[in-house]
Amino acid sequence: MRSLLFLSLFVSILTFGQGTQRPNLKSPRATLYTHMYFLEEDSYDAAKSSRVFYNLPRDEAENYAIKLKEIYYGKGLVFDFTKIPDDPEYMDTIKKSGLTSFRNIENRYYPFPKELPDIYVEKQGTNWYYSGETINAIPTLYDNIYRIDFSYLKTRFPQLFTYSVKGIKVWKFIMFLILIGLSIITYWILMHFFRFIFKYFEKFIFKKSEHEKTSIKVISELIKPLGFLIIIYLLKAVLPSLHLFKINNFFFLLLNIASTVYWVIFLIRLLRVIVNFYDELHINSDSKLREQLSPIIIKIINGFIVLIGILHLITLFGVDPTTVLAGASIGGIAVAFAAQDSVKNLIGTINIFLDKPFQIGDWVEIGAVTGIVERVGLRSTVIRAADTSIFQIPNSKISEADVNNKGLRIYRRYLTELGIRYDTPPELIQGFVVGIRELVMAHPDTHSENYNVEFSGFGDSALKIMINVFFINLEWGHEQSSKHVLHLAIVRLAKALGVEFAFPSSTVIIEQFPEKIGTQMKYETNEKVIRNSISSVLKEFNNDTRLLRADNAIKEIQ
Repeated sequence: MRSLLFLSLFVSILTFGQGTQRPNLKSPRATLYTHMYFLEEDSYDAAKSSRVFYNLPRDEAENYAIKLKEIYYGKGLVFDFTKIPDDPEYMDTIKKSGLTSFRNIENRYYPFPKELPDIYVEKQGTNWYYSGETINAIPTLYDNIYRIDFSYLKTRFPQLFTYSVKGIKVWKFIMFLILIGLSIITYWILMHFFRFIFKYFEKFIFKKSEHEKTSIKVISELIKPLGFLIIIYLLKAVLPSLHLFKINNFFFLLLNIASTVYWVIFLIRLLRVIVNFYDELHINSDSKLREQLSPIIIKIINGFIVLIGILHLITLFGVDPTTVLAGASIGGIAVAFAAQDSVKNLIGTINIFLDKPFQIGDWVEIGAVTGIVERVGLRSTVIRAADTSIFQIPNSKISEADVNNKGLRIYRRYLTELGIRYDTPPELIQGFVVGIRELVMAHPDTHSENYNVEFSGFGDSALKIMINVFFINLEWGHEQSSKHVLHLAIVRLAKALGVEFAFPSSTVIIEQFPEKIGTQMKYETNEKVIRNSISSVLKEFNNDTRLLRADNAIKEIQ
């Protein structure tokens, strides 16, 4: 009795198990699972798998079922049945173009709409089958994927194609090693070919300049990533012909990751080439701000390229692209709110480069900060003050502040007053003024047609001589050197003429005291003596200006 019960239970379990293995075409998931399940090694039954094709002869349907499976494996595509809809009335809005249409909603499902837009299942009656368009596309897809035919080798070496070790065909392993070897040889050939091409067209791409070697070095950096990309796409085209099936998914994942990485490297280096080429074309431009703009543009675009590469890498691991984009958008909004100041500074940077209120090296006054613009960054502008201290001003504040660009002045104005003693004779005052005028006109760095040297008034302790001149060179350091030469010549002129500079003082009259001598100075007022003194000082001043020119020429060369 117990034996009978056990046998009955065993038969019922076996019957139930066989029932679960029957073809099921009631939903997209059931149809795709039926197709793939009955072509597995442990459950192989091509006749049952072929039922996913509607109204086709059995032999033809089996052939299509096997080829379609190999198309999936040849593209490195693996089904995730948990994500395939199991609803018998599933309505898909995705067309093969990848766009969504709400006017043509149909009972169809595309398992891989991006990779295989012509392959889909659709509902016919109460069951789901592969569409007629799928049937028509299978032969072409199969021929495009499996480009290499080993039938000739199979006839010549039949044992090689039948022998296997632990379930792996020996011929596949041998061909795989041959493919790797050919890839290495092809890469070596491509490297030499590209180097030859770049050297041949070198003189046509870049102008002869000091930066030519740098330009060629930069453009030669494109060779390696370009060579690797070509090898990767060749491997992706040839690898399916080895019929590695499920292993293809692993290899294609590695190749896709590698292609993404090398595309990022290639685009980053290509950007450097473009920017370098642009700099070559504008090498004679006076715009220093443009030179500062190039690194900033490179950083921004490089960041964008890397971000796109990271998002693409995430999608390679099965994450939905729309989810990635939505997450990136939400994350971008969150970052924008968290870094409002950084965004404002970035906008301020853009405004600076568009409006160009100053150039690198300009002497500017921004609020309480005065100095030379050394660098314009993504967040702030660096200004070095006269005492060599560094100020970093946020670009958002600069875009809103009043900028006094003294570097845009046509001339640098220099206004000062000299005080000489009250007892200086009128003849010496006139001679001193005339001498200073001649020094200004002889100075190579002053605007000789626009200056003022006049006896301007009476101070508390001195007679005032106003000097108002304009220096031609706008560089701050050069201006100070020019002032130095002019000041030194004025002191020499005063000494030669016997003119003394005054200082705050009080005079006590002592002439009425017996045996006391007054403080009255003795001045030489002879016109000829005054003229000779001016000529002597002017000659010495010309020697100083020649030294100044030589020193400035050396600085420019350095």
